[in-house]
Amino acid sequence: MGTESVNKATTGISDASTEDMLRMINEQDATVAAAVNLCIPQIAKLVEAGVNTLKNGGRIFYVGCGTSGRLAVVDASECPQTYGVSRETVTAVIAGGPGAIVNAAEGCEDSRERGVAAFEEAGCKAGDLVIGISAAGRAPFVLAFMEAAKAAGCIVGAMVNNEGTPMAEIADIAVEALTGAEAITGSTRMKAGTSQKMMLNMFSTAVFIKMGCTVRNYMVNMKPTNIKLRARAVSIVSDILEITPEESEKCLIEKDWSIRAAVGVTENK
Repeated sequence: MGTESVNKATTGISDASTEDMLRMINEQDATVAAAVNLCIPQIAKLVEAGVNTLKNGGRIFYVGCGTSGRLAVVDASECPQTYGVSRETVTAVIAGGPGAIVNAAEGCEDSRERGVAAFEEAGCKAGDLVIGISAAGRAPFVLAFMEAAKAAGCIVGAMVNNEGTPMAEIADIAVEALTGAEAITGSTRMKAGTSQKMMLNMFSTAVFIKMGCTVRNYMVNMKPTNIKLRARAVSIVSDILEITPEESEKCLIEKDWSIRAAVGVTENK
């Protein structure tokens, strides 16, 4: 597998100076965006599947192990605050459960039985979109979850970092970001993980733009729940309506801090 191969460009990293060490890592990181760029047509297909799923009353599920699962949790957890959707709209399932977010539970990824159990607990149904995420593309936990999802009539996607993986074979839509050998052999939290974060950002952002959660490039469904976000809300309303910050804040207060209502956009697409 490409992600497990030895990177010839970094074989001397242990003996390098601190700055040279960091430059080696940075040079490897610089290749990730190009690998993701090649995947845009397939990511676009996932986005369309996600939009259709939500418009038809379905839900989006991410499933992953280790780093991939943690990145999935990060992306799913930020959707409600950023785009004003319910916490059930995008759900992340990580092998080992919530405890695996902070404490590694890598052995769980080898259990097909736990994958099936996690699928049953998640409550996926026909028409939902399930996206498996894995650098190697072969984790038994994720594979079992994806197989159960497909049997139940879900649309199944995959984000992987190697070619011809079992996950890609199962998926209706497979995204293969070929990030190659890591700076530290097999440490897929590095380039592979970076690519997954980028792809999840692209996917969820594009889905909710197409669901009408933005006006131009402004987050009009954002929930202004603290001082920083209220200041951002004032700025957004000021920019869109071309009014002063004072007028913007007054308008937001009158609309119970709903940016969408303040700018006169009452419904999503």
